[in-house]
Amino acid sequence: MDPELEAFVPLLPRTDLSDPAAYRRIYAELAASRPAPDTTGLDVADRTVPADPDVRVRVYRPHGARGAVLWLHGGAWVAGSLDTEHLWAAPMAHLSGAVVITVDYRLSPENRFPAALDDAYAALVWTYEHAAELGIDPDRIAVGGHSAGGGIAAAVALRARDEQGPPIRFQLLNEAILDDRQQTWSARNFTDTPWNNRAVRAAAWGHYLGSRPATPYAAPARAEDLSGLPPAYVATAEFDPNRDEDVDYALRLLQAGVSVELHQWPGTFHGSLAIQSAEVSQRHVAELGAVLHRALAG
Repeated sequence: MDPELEAFVPLLPRTDLSDPAAYRRIYAELAASRPAPDTTGLDVADRTVPADPDVRVRVYRPHGARGAVLWLHGGAWVAGSLDTEHLWAAPMAHLSGAVVITVDYRLSPENRFPAALDDAYAALVWTYEHAAELGIDPDRIAVGGHSAGGGIAAAVALRARDEQGPPIRFQLLNEAILDDRQQTWSARNFTDTPWNNRAVRAAAWGHYLGSRPATPYAAPARAEDLSGLPPAYVATAEFDPNRDEDVDYALRLLQAGVSVELHQWPGTFHGSLAIQSAEVSQRHVAELGAVLHRALAG
């Protein structure tokens, strides 16, 4: 493990999804413990997407932005909000030069699949239909997310393709959870890795799906046909049970004729990019912003 990251491992709280309310408190407390991001030069506004039910979004607009990314937060489908994602959305808007739209999708287990996907897709349609109001080019819209949010982003891309929905220019999948089957080497063997491990994944899928069988829109790795999807950037952490399914998904996208950039971050663990004092985390976050800038500004 990267030595700068390893020093923080004993300080991390134990992740236990058996009590969603307690997990949400820990998630929110960790977010609140970090310094507020710089929003200088950004127009930040909360909006409501008409849907059933309505969906809250937060729009971060840098001056001169031409493209936008619909950004889905992590949190194992159980935790996360517009406020906890503020820490990531503002820097991503600065780094990418794109409008960042975060989505307050419904959480599990109170609202199981497909609630989160429906909310995210409604936000995509709203972004496309309100492109002129947002000051963006409707052909420069990306979807992206971290962890569970990365899985939702991949599902949004699949659904938009299948339903001939809004055109998606790019998908950014950062340490995404894509496969409920737990059959890859990393999913089977990473049983005590920091923050995310086999047991955490199993609990997250249980909350998300309940008794429903997984479909490709819940677990995008189950999709048999990946052709016709938008170009992708896939980032993985070395000590993350999600690692191998992300690598497999990137390779399958390539084999389906989709342009892909795959970046494996050595010495990292799931969510370690939040430890911003580590040099590898700084490079990781900067890379995410640069990737979106290249995809949406060019």
